[in-house]
Amino acid sequence: MSVLLIDGADVHPPFHVDVDMVVLTFTVVGANGKHVKGLKPEDLSIREDGVRQKIVAFAEGTGSTGLWAGHQVFVLFDTSNVMYTTFPYAVDAIAGFVRNLDPADSVAVYKFSRNLFRATSVTTDRLQALAAVRNATVGEDTALYNSLLLTLRDAAKVPGPKALVVFSNGPDNASILSPDDAAAVAEDQGIPIYIVSTCDPETNKISANVFQRLVARTGGQLFWAKTWQKQAEAFNTIREDLASSYTAAYYPASNSNEGYRRITVEILTDKDKKCHIRSRTGYHARPRL
Repeated sequence: MSVLLIDGADVHPPFHVDVDMVVLTFTVVGANGKHVKGLKPEDLSIREDGVRQKIVAFAEGTGSTGLWAGHQVFVLFDTSNVMYTTFPYAVDAIAGFVRNLDPADSVAVYKFSRNLFRATSVTTDRLQALAAVRNATVGEDTALYNSLLLTLRDAAKVPGPKALVVFSNGPDNASILSPDDAAAVAEDQGIPIYIVSTCDPETNKISANVFQRLVARTGGQLFWAKTWQKQAEAFNTIREDLASSYTAAYYPASNSNEGYRRITVEILTDKDKKCHIRSRTGYHARPRL
């Protein structure tokens, strides 16, 4: 039987307790649209299936030291033939994003069309990452959902706070996997998905609905950016989001649910600011042995 030490006392639970640490990355935005900074653990309430959890680790921002120092940013670049007309502008926009990431952040560059190409693994070498972006060439069909899932599985192996930034036109015509498969992995691993898309949401409603679900479930954001200027603005916003994010961790307490566990985050102070919190909505409990 598992024994947990909570507040200095031995607790013998009546059921097996999954003591895997849950790491939660989230952002808080005020009514004015700006990030809310300076929050402390005592300002927050994190609940799992309605039960408040004890925060055991906490950090604010990208450049945090100690347990978490910087984000591991995975860039997934759509190089399929649907990107042909806007390809040079896309390369410039992504290169600008990589170049201006916080020095504490690491970045990996992945590219895809029908297949996924791992251009560079996680690195702090900006020149290496920029070369990987600049050397991109236009490919064939678009297997976005396949590539999403493979990238998320790679990201899950890397310690620390992570984010997946996707640049894609949108329509997927070559995947054998569903977007919900990718969303489930992102939720379980706590990886927010940011999507910058050049497609028209009015004429590509299926892609628009899929993208909205992906970011809503994972705590990321979706940007419709047909022009280079809009793309640059989107990437600037993503950088600000990462730099202003919070990371908290807890060990699930008093939860025998072996299925999907819902997570809610609430601000206990300054509620009059009507803060909006972006976070993953939950995760699937790991199989018990």
